[in-house]
Amino acid sequence: ERQLVESGGGLVQAGGSLRLSCEASEFTLDDYAIGWFRQAPGKEREGVACISINSLGATYYADSVKGRFTISSDSASNTVYLQMNSLQPDDTAVYFCAASRMSAPAFNEIEYDDWGQGTQVTVSS
Repeated sequence: ERQLVESGGGLVQAGGSLRLSCEASEFTLDDYAIGWFRQAPGKEREGVACISINSLGATYYADSVKGRFTISSDSASNTVYLQMNSLQPDDTAVYFCAASRMSAPAFNEIEYDDWGQGTQVTVSS
């Protein structure tokens, strides 16, 4: 069964760091663009970062996380990572990864075909 599994969430103090992982099974991430999205309580889901592994690894970030978050991929482990530094309480949310066959889907959710179940990130002040 095709699936994406996120891990690495948790509770961290403001200013701290976390690294989220998104591992794929039954398909190869090299053929996809992978996006990280997040949804805070009472808010709509929003795009955070995207990497077009299928298009020279181009990356794209939301303005709110530029300079703090880094998305990367590792073909050997079929995993995409989201390194999150200088975390703030506003970063508290459930984080989801998603896979798109498009080369540059950015944060257009309709372009994404597979979604993980999400991992909770909580940043305390």
